Amino acid sequence: MSKKIVFMGTPDYATIIFDKLIKNDSYEIVSLFTQPDKKVGRKQILTPPHIKKYCIDNSIDLPIYQPITLKNNIEMVDVLKNLNPDFIIVAAYGQILPKEILNIAPCINLHASILPKYRGASPIQESILNDDKYTGVTSMLMEEGLDSGDLLGMQYLKLTENMLVDEVFNKLSNIAASLTITTLDNYEKIQAKKQNNSEVSFCKKIRKDDGLVSLFDSKKLYLKYKAYCFWPGIFLQSGLKLKEVELNETTSSNKEGKILNINENFAIIACAKGSIKVTTVQAPSKKAVHITDYLRGKRLTVNDTLI
Repeated sequence: MSKKIVFMGTPDYATIIFDKLIKNDSYEIVSLFTQPDKKVGRKQILTPPHIKKYCIDNSIDLPIYQPITLKNNIEMVDVLKNLNPDFIIVAAYGQILPKEILNIAPCINLHASILPKYRGASPIQESILNDDKYTGVTSMLMEEGLDSGDLLGMQYLKLTENMLVDEVFNKLSNIAASLTITTLDNYEKIQAKKQNNSEVSFCKKIRKDDGLVSLFDSKKLYLKYKAYCFWPGIFLQSGLKLKEVELNETTSSNKEGKILNINENFAIIACAKGSIKVTTVQAPSKKAVHITDYLRGKRLTVNDTLI
């Protein structure tokens, strides 16, 4: 007899895990909990979360609940009790589960870090910002604390030098999907382990202004680009967005923003320490353009200053 699962998740990271579960005959997803639809873009079009859209596009017929909050939500607690799940699987849901829900069934979270590092909302970006050599996914039993529950399983991913955040997200999503099945298949045999509280670190929810960069240190700028290129992007104080960036070198000393070289494919822009290779930029309220077109339009050439 298949185990009954309530799944809680919102973005594409969760969708890949959900997809793996729904295609596994050992488990039956009896409902989906996700965030409410949101207005998106200039036209403020009401848009469903990624995982809900996946269900709609694939004609997956199951109850979908989108409560604004689970805190003090007696109705949703009753819904979950009536569903009588064997497990509640949580992946980037975006809400804290209150004790009343945690007590209904084992709640297993798939957190995209090697816990106890990077508890919180942005573990993948934080790992990239800190230039970690490895990241990974942890399956853990949830408790009332933030990502502080006992560890059930863990799988690592080696981060390569030029791996951008969207690639890391994709790889970790697939790792998480496999780890979910492994954890559920072996749940009765797993001896959960306490986290080492001496190694705890936290990461915050990313805001739009976190994408602000200076041309002081090329390595730090490139790490921000790798972490934030999907959202919110990186931009200079002037508002100029750096849309496509590579690290050129990290050791030279320069005047910040000096244009060191221009060719048909890219421009080399100096940082106080090191330099970057820029391919595409976007001025405020303008379309993204090739760097050579932008510099030509601004009548800037080698030895001029970008900022």
